[in-house]
Amino acid sequence: MYLSKKASSIQASTTLAIDSKFKAMQAEGIDVVGFGAGEPDFDTPDYIKEAAIKAIEDGNTKYTPAAGTLELRKAVCEKFHRENGLLYEPSQIVVSNGAKHSLVNAFMAILNPGDEVIIPAPFWVSYPEMVKIADGVPVVIQTKESDNFKITAEELEAAITPKTRAVVLNSPSNPTGMVYTKEELSALANVIVTHDLYVVSDEIYEHLIYEGKHTSIASFGEEIKQRTIIINGVSKTYAMTGWRIGYAAACPEVAKVMSNLQSHATSNPNSIAQVATVAALSGGEEEIARMRKAFSERRDYMVERINSIDGVSCKMPNGAFYVLMNISALKGRTLGGKLIATSDDFAEAFLSGAKVAVVPCSGFGNDDFVRWSYATSMENIREGMDRLERFLQK
Repeated sequence: MYLSKKASSIQASTTLAIDSKFKAMQAEGIDVVGFGAGEPDFDTPDYIKEAAIKAIEDGNTKYTPAAGTLELRKAVCEKFHRENGLLYEPSQIVVSNGAKHSLVNAFMAILNPGDEVIIPAPFWVSYPEMVKIADGVPVVIQTKESDNFKITAEELEAAITPKTRAVVLNSPSNPTGMVYTKEELSALANVIVTHDLYVVSDEIYEHLIYEGKHTSIASFGEEIKQRTIIINGVSKTYAMTGWRIGYAAACPEVAKVMSNLQSHATSNPNSIAQVATVAALSGGEEEIARMRKAFSERRDYMVERINSIDGVSCKMPNGAFYVLMNISALKGRTLGGKLIATSDDFAEAFLSGAKVAVVPCSGFGNDDFVRWSYATSMENIREGMDRLERFLQK
């Protein structure tokens, strides 16, 4: 069968693959505990759902401008000003079908064949594939656990070549949960401006920070702001993963190209979800604080338990809802009847032997780790930790 070489080279998402296996086992009635999902386990707040219901009743069910309604783009601008100290015009905002769509639009808008994009690892599994979709070349730079999985300005400088066009920055990070400090961001911004690069700054987890406050790299002056494409959305902050609304903020030239691309690829995002997003961005601080408090308690418990178990360890994440567990000491051992040579081996043995689903980090660019999500109940987390302890003791 004749197929596109580019499309055939794109790898399936490992996070969705694990979640699919977990759900299939659940459907069969197997007592399995899942830690693979990258979505809050809370329901969408009522005031957002009520806004969507009213949108339907009011007849907001038609096409909108491809880049989103003016009302929503104004609400996004107000959010950036209020929360991040950044000034944007509605024409610089492109609302898309989820933050994933915003990222694909961004790479498609700035890359030509052969352009390189620097991606610090461990990275969210989709970044390299999105770069390849846009005919770019992902250049993976390994970060160190001792540096809290964050790329330094010196490492960034050393990785830049004449073909480098952009850098991907994800803070708070999926899968590491780490957050860049103001000093670290400022140093990175200086390198990016000096080499006249774009930075694609994925800030989808900005409200899920447990110590301190989020800082956008775009806030370090007009020069870095002009080179920054901010990616954000409502899925994580407002438990709206299924509503599929993401948005990007960029310089006018980039935003226009992204909007043009979207007008031919998907047209506008869901009209009803856009109305709901206006409501989400205009309130909900109490709901955000409630979710953040629950996530913080789960994080603390999970980290303490993992670090009390022989053979595994983890760093304390500062944001998002993931813990990266180091399994390098388990490689070469036989667990659940399986020789552990890779993170995939561990995840498979753990799922088969203990009925616990975690995500191997082979797809995240570092095979010495697996990812746990604490976007699940404390009851599930306790059970998962107990099963991990018993599994390793065997």
